[in-house]
Amino acid sequence: MPIQVKLLDHSHDPIRSLYVAYRTAYSALTPTEIVERIEEERITRPQMLEFIEKRLETGHSSPLEQVWFEFAISGVSRAFSHQFVRHRIGISFEQQSQRYVAFKRGEFPHTVPETVRKKGLADKMEQAFADLGRLYQEMLDAGVPAEDARFLIPSAAQTNFKITVNLQSLLHICDLRLCTRAQWEFRKVASLMRAEVNRVCPELARYLQPKCGERRLGYCDETYEDWQKCPIGRKRPHKRDLFALYDSYRKGELAPLGDDDYRVIEGKAEVGEREEAY
Repeated sequence: MPIQVKLLDHSHDPIRSLYVAYRTAYSALTPTEIVERIEEERITRPQMLEFIEKRLETGHSSPLEQVWFEFAISGVSRAFSHQFVRHRIGISFEQQSQRYVAFKRGEFPHTVPETVRKKGLADKMEQAFADLGRLYQEMLDAGVPAEDARFLIPSAAQTNFKITVNLQSLLHICDLRLCTRAQWEFRKVASLMRAEVNRVCPELARYLQPKCGERRLGYCDETYEDWQKCPIGRKRPHKRDLFALYDSYRKGELAPLGDDDYRVIEGKAEVGEREEAY
């Protein structure tokens, strides 16, 4: 089964919810009065978006917890699920149980990584799964409880989730899991979640980026070696370079602006002199 991600439900009007939350913190008006002004169109949607963007630039993030999204996720591996449930704040999980759900005829849906296929080892992996499936069924037929027979099931076995996540947590997930260093399966899930949010609220979906995105950190904070290997690394500076530049500025090591520079700034230099200055 291929990976599937579907947005089941979400905050009724994410932009309005976020605006009311932010405006409540920065206004003498009550939340009810703010909502009335929105309903009377005294506050327009472009005005709400502009206000939200300015607040996001300040790093004020607690209102993001009041916007939520509900997803159905299927066809993901148990290897993925062990990573997924490490996101514990602002997210709620329900996952298909291997204790209460027994695989019929010992056949369990599973994922074979593309790297395995490229190395010509997919058939051997499939055979190993078939052998495990037969032993799994033999255990069930012998009266072994499913909760014990599942000890055979590999991390490649697929599972399903129903989750609810707030915007703050979803941003954090995308910060980490859209990074090219993240495991390929998680990158796929995060990308599909982003696409689903984009269908209903593109104004917020554009903030769902890897942490180096221009709407997030704007630079890479992984190791310098990993930044060099990143296929999109050259589009973003590494923190080492930024900090080195700041350190040079702090120490006064940056070349000072001289009289010639100010002649260029003031437009007094001839064309030839300007080109030489650059």
